[in-house]
Amino acid sequence: MVASELCDQRRSPVVTVTELPVGIATTAISGVFVFTSQPLTDARGRFARLFDRDGLSQIHHGRPIVQINHSITRAVGSIRGMHFQDSRCPEAKWVRCIRGRVLDVVADLRYGSPTFLRHVAIELAPELENALFIPEGCAHGFQVLEPDSELLYLHSAPYTPEAEGGVRFDDPRLAIDWPLAPIGLSDRDSTFPLLDIDFKGLNL
Repeated sequence: MVASELCDQRRSPVVTVTELPVGIATTAISGVFVFTSQPLTDARGRFARLFDRDGLSQIHHGRPIVQINHSITRAVGSIRGMHFQDSRCPEAKWVRCIRGRVLDVVADLRYGSPTFLRHVAIELAPELENALFIPEGCAHGFQVLEPDSELLYLHSAPYTPEAEGGVRFDDPRLAIDWPLAPIGLSDRDSTFPLLDIDFKGLNL
């Protein structure tokens, strides 16, 4: 299946989950969830399931996983974000910190969403065993709280440059309270436009 066909697959609507699977918690944003793994430990070491298509089906809802990406961000205070892909190739993703510690932030940009322009900030770290599910139409970013922090991303759609968009980390309409002085922003991330007062959301 080529990238254009993957982008053309219809996204699942925001699902109202009446009974959450074990290890899943809701957040202040509709459709954004925290998944906490339940590791098994013995004298040999440990084993943890990082993703479970069937066990997480009420949230992942049949989406494909087409890319798995890995990032390393060196300096404490560095910010990456806030990134999204628009209606030409929207993506959902799971994000997990596998080394270090980050504050992971999700902002709801979905047209008609009951939590439009709200954001949540969740600390991710290996010892917390947690991952964040981010649905289509939400912007994602993070700030590094420990040096050499590493993130693992599972994406439902391929990276598509023409669909890529972003919101500035300090956009007043989002009012994200970053815990540290921001450093290490890329030229692209530091020059994303502010949301226009007439912005009504991403229509997916």
